Amino acid sequence: MPLNTLTLLFAFFLIADLCVRQWLAARQIRHVARHRDQVPPEFSPRIGLHSHQRAADYTAARVRLGMVERVYDAAILVALTLMGGLQAIDMAIAQITSHDLLRQLLLLGSVALLLGVLGLPFTLWRQFRLEARFGFNRMTPRLFVSDLIKGLVVALILGTPLAAAILWLMASAGSLWWLWAWGLWTAFNLLLLFIYPTFIAPLFNKFTPLTDAALADRIRQLAQRCGFALNGLFVMDGSRRSAHGNAYFTGFGKSRRIVFFDTLLARLNADEIEAVLAHELGHFAKRHIVKRIVLSFIAALVFFAALGWLAQQPWFYEGLGVVPRLDGRNDAMALLLFFLVIPVFTFMLTPVASWYSRRDEFEADRYAASQSSPQQLVAALVKLYDDNAATLTPDPVHSAFYDSHPPAAVRIRHLTQTA
Repeated sequence: MPLNTLTLLFAFFLIADLCVRQWLAARQIRHVARHRDQVPPEFSPRIGLHSHQRAADYTAARVRLGMVERVYDAAILVALTLMGGLQAIDMAIAQITSHDLLRQLLLLGSVALLLGVLGLPFTLWRQFRLEARFGFNRMTPRLFVSDLIKGLVVALILGTPLAAAILWLMASAGSLWWLWAWGLWTAFNLLLLFIYPTFIAPLFNKFTPLTDAALADRIRQLAQRCGFALNGLFVMDGSRRSAHGNAYFTGFGKSRRIVFFDTLLARLNADEIEAVLAHELGHFAKRHIVKRIVLSFIAALVFFAALGWLAQQPWFYEGLGVVPRLDGRNDAMALLLFFLVIPVFTFMLTPVASWYSRRDEFEADRYAASQSSPQQLVAALVKLYDDNAATLTPDPVHSAFYDSHPPAAVRIRHLTQTA
């Protein structure tokens, strides 16, 4: 197959993506290693050298694994597209069934399963070697397999009807199918926001009501001050899988709930928990969650519109290693090609998204400082940085490109100035 412009563009952007990300990873490793043997002055009273070095080693190990995984993923992407992997899978499925919709659903499912299987070695290594090496893994192989099976079942139950409906729209709704598909996608994601807390999350974790009456009353008063209507305070058994701690709120309307990892409650005192929660409620008060959801839906609309045009262009398939079928529809193949390659063409938007997220984090911190003690938030953050082995000395360029949260020193300095 002769090279076309899309082939060259795809190859250029893929190589650029890989080179930039590997360069950033190398910068991160060097920078963290250079500052490994000295705790930053603002943290030295509360974080020891051993903990700082552990965080540096953990960060470097994660980045190194990510570098290998990135090359591996790029090779898989090339194999599926330019080397004809998707074409071969589609042809093999066509030998099994001549039913067009079933063939396309099997194509989507087969590729999703293949990608999951190919990614499994890195998932296993990350969970049972890297996380275990630094004392974070608490997941057993049995629990891992159980989560895997449950996730597959949930994906089949939810994903199959959605995929079938989108494929039907692509075949039956005319040239504006993408607009109807976007509406369906939006409705599906809104439905997930409502059902996830009460139906999906309990399949994987145990949620129990918060039994500390004094803490519960304090949190309810904070939520009332912040105008956050609560449907419950729950503790999640996060310690079954990991030693990392966190807290979050989830759901909309009457399904709103605040969830604490049991590991977080075991580490922080009541003042610090209130401060951390005030930060999370800051995202609610400043409508960060709603804004991000709206932005994601707008981006999805743009992507569906682009897909609606590209799916009609023969060069879109040919440029990515696929010969369009003349005896059937190519809708599933268009979906696969588009969503496999779109990250390659949009990777330079990553720092924009990171900057936007960090801006929201600063705003939530300021809100938390107005609703609770900024000193207690600083104390909680330092404990969380220490417990989660988060590096205190990230490379500035790597951080600006990737980090959704401000660097530790910058964040603490802002909170200290607020105090």
